[in-house]
Amino acid sequence: MDADAWDEEGNSLVDEVGELVIKKPTPSMPLYFWNDPNNERYYESYFNEYKGVWRHGDLIKFKEDGRCQIYGRSDSTINRGGVRMGSSEIYRAVESLEAIKDSLIVDISHPTREPYMPLFVVLEDGFVLSEELKTEIITSIRQNVSPRHVPNDMYVIEEVPRTLNGKKVEVPVKKLLMGVEYEQAVNEGSLQNPQTFNYFKQFHRHDA
Repeated sequence: MDADAWDEEGNSLVDEVGELVIKKPTPSMPLYFWNDPNNERYYESYFNEYKGVWRHGDLIKFKEDGRCQIYGRSDSTINRGGVRMGSSEIYRAVESLEAIKDSLIVDISHPTREPYMPLFVVLEDGFVLSEELKTEIITSIRQNVSPRHVPNDMYVIEEVPRTLNGKKVEVPVKKLLMGVEYEQAVNEGSLQNPQTFNYFKQFHRHDA
């Protein structure tokens, strides 16, 4: 395969984590999706990031000698035990609780460690992240989402990073926590609150 690691501008990377792209067609690539007559979902899934070049949706690092290491998904899809889903269902389960003002969850893959899924919560005034509240959060996720999607750890943050149009910023947080350099992972010009990344720059997981 004519595989490469690219940055956001489509520049080839060596010894740095980037997006896995396939620059020439291969026999194993799907040609279309079912129930997608205009190929809209197909092109959005694989060709939306780099025009005419297949973006596989994984992070990868190539060494100078050609060896490579895959770091897992580069999007916000959560894959726990083979069960894939978006984060919105987890947000509904978590933010339905009285104590939770906002939340952010990321699914972090690592080539030498078990997958790790931390949940970051913004608390309403007067609440603390007690063991009782953690149990309440876990119960809500188990009952409304699935037992597989219970987070490994929970952390309190002051504010969820958001884009200029108010969307939660998941992928840059995920990339940063997977070891991608801050300048590569985060485009501050697209954020309404870039100062929120000061926390994630210093983040240390509980079991590290």
